[in-house]
Amino acid sequence: VGMKKVAIIGAGIVGSTSAYYLSRSSEWQVTVFDEGIGQATKAAAGIISPWFSKRRNKAWYQMARLGADFYQVLIRDLQKDSFETNFYQQTGVYLLKKDESKLSELYELARARREQSPLIGDLDLLSQSRVRQQFPYLRGFDTLLYASGGARVEGAQLTKTLLEASHAKIVQKRVSFKKTSDHCYLIEGEKFDAVILSAGAWLPELLQPFNYLVDIRPQKGQLRDYQTHLPTEQYPVVMPEGEIDIIPFNGGKFSIGATHENNQGYDLQIDEKLLYAMQEEASLYCPIFDTAKVLGSRVGIRAYTSDFSPFFGECTELPKVYLASGLGSSGLTTGPLIGHQLAQMVLENDLLLQTPNTPNTCLLYTS
Repeated sequence: VGMKKVAIIGAGIVGSTSAYYLSRSSEWQVTVFDEGIGQATKAAAGIISPWFSKRRNKAWYQMARLGADFYQVLIRDLQKDSFETNFYQQTGVYLLKKDESKLSELYELARARREQSPLIGDLDLLSQSRVRQQFPYLRGFDTLLYASGGARVEGAQLTKTLLEASHAKIVQKRVSFKKTSDHCYLIEGEKFDAVILSAGAWLPELLQPFNYLVDIRPQKGQLRDYQTHLPTEQYPVVMPEGEIDIIPFNGGKFSIGATHENNQGYDLQIDEKLLYAMQEEASLYCPIFDTAKVLGSRVGIRAYTSDFSPFFGECTELPKVYLASGLGSSGLTTGPLIGHQLAQMVLENDLLLQTPNTPNTCLLYTS
């Protein structure tokens, strides 16, 4: 019996993690297909800090919490395989609220959650004078909430590292797949024993030939990168109330983002007006952006379901086809865990997490 073949369509955070974990098995040969356009992960600079979420959806929180924890496993595995992991930096997070009386409630919530998630680290309510020692240019608040366990992730660097570590064959092309009479799947003339669909907002298009309607809508997100002279290495991530986050990276770089634009379809045009509005808002907290050099802008398309929850699993009518989508703006938090889960499904191993939302609730088979 030769090696079995698995195709992964979509090389974002889910697809690249799946590729990495599948390639660690000697039984499977991995091919990744990705057109390389519009991917949410490439445009994502993310914050790993799910512990302050007040979403009522308990399954979602459980998944986000485990997703944050899973980074420790992923980093350990990549380091064991001699890969750099500086795409992830645990420098802490600052949470700002317009109504600062809400901060003590969030502090108590995170303290209660810390028993389950020690990763949260130290929690503290900090005055502006205390913050100034760590992040001198931050303003626009009297008190903020700090958690030392918060982390920042550079999405593009993460997927690049995972794909390199996977040694998978990468094909840069938009593809579709067909079922063959002998229970395999055909992509670009090649037969595969299993397929992972990790194409995010483009999942509906892949499943349409099989008469599936998929509960996914695209949402456009843009962010902008800046260069400053600040010593950003140890700066925590800043999460003001509202859409924008201020994410420091090494070497004086910052990202501000991201927009949440509905009803834009799959449009990938940069909207200067929106980016400028984001910059103005960020400048209220950190005036350096008024004079900082703009390095560039990024745009990607996120996938959302109606209940804002991701789903993943095996497709009912298509055996050995596994899929995930709907990760929304928490994709960098839940993506690696979901990618790992899909790989374990292909390998028929035990799962770290029981599916909180099976694809069957998000896919409607219409034939």
